[in-house]
Amino acid sequence: MKPPAFDYEAPTSLAEALALKARHGEDARFLAGGQSLVPAMNFRLVRPAVLIDLNGVADLDHLSCSSSGALGIGALVRHARVESDREVARHQPLLVEAIREVAHPQVRNRGTLCGNLAHADPASELPAVMVALKAQLHAVSIRGERSIPAADFFQGTYTTALEPDELLARVQLEPLPTGTGTAFLELARRPGDYAMMGVAVLLQLDASGACTDARVVCCGAGDRPVASAATAAVLRAATPGSDPVALEALCEAAGAALAASIDPPGTVHVTADYQRHLAQVLAARAIAMAFGRAAAHSPRRSI
Repeated sequence: MKPPAFDYEAPTSLAEALALKARHGEDARFLAGGQSLVPAMNFRLVRPAVLIDLNGVADLDHLSCSSSGALGIGALVRHARVESDREVARHQPLLVEAIREVAHPQVRNRGTLCGNLAHADPASELPAVMVALKAQLHAVSIRGERSIPAADFFQGTYTTALEPDELLARVQLEPLPTGTGTAFLELARRPGDYAMMGVAVLLQLDASGACTDARVVCCGAGDRPVASAATAAVLRAATPGSDPVALEALCEAAGAALAASIDPPGTVHVTADYQRHLAQVLAARAIAMAFGRAAAHSPRRSI
């Protein structure tokens, strides 16, 4: 299928791109990787009058990872670049673990992180990861720049906090504290399919092995990433230590709390009840993985 007719603009500077968006507003869409936008246009799900191609705006093609682990990702950075960066993998392993589950290599070679987030598909892995990592999403327009917490950015299916004249120009992740463990697990019908359910976990342990912070966020469980406060409450202050029986019991309790706290929509491929079951099983496994990884990087008491 071919998309409806549209005008094409190819700015070479960010200022030019933002001026075009301000002029055309909701009639214009930004094009970076096009892995979500172009199929939607071909199916007539969206009909922009103007496409603003960002690929000539060199300022948006930047990936920076500091020695402390602070990470900045511009709007033209492809999934594959994030996936293959050793420093990103070392400092932000949750992001890399999840991005490997995004579609297929061909899609990751062209698709961009910012484009994925601006599309705001609730079944996508990366919005859930951004919420788990408490990412800051930087929106720019001719009016200036503002930072939006990931938890506030996603407002419904394909709906974000971006204003009609704004561009999601950059994602910022802060360094993970010592003693942090993360994990991402999902189950899809086939490799590359959208997950029937996915779970992102972040845990932080102190020197005694107690969990001081916990975030458990699902993709595919609602119209946006679903963070479970009930599951986090089960995990906080828990100290399973090296006892595998205690850890298994804690993970099972946390998984049950997650299943009870979500109201998934179900799809043509999977019922809501089965999604709850998947959330429980995946969460228990991911939490166990995160505890193990956190323990390996936790601070040790001096003797």
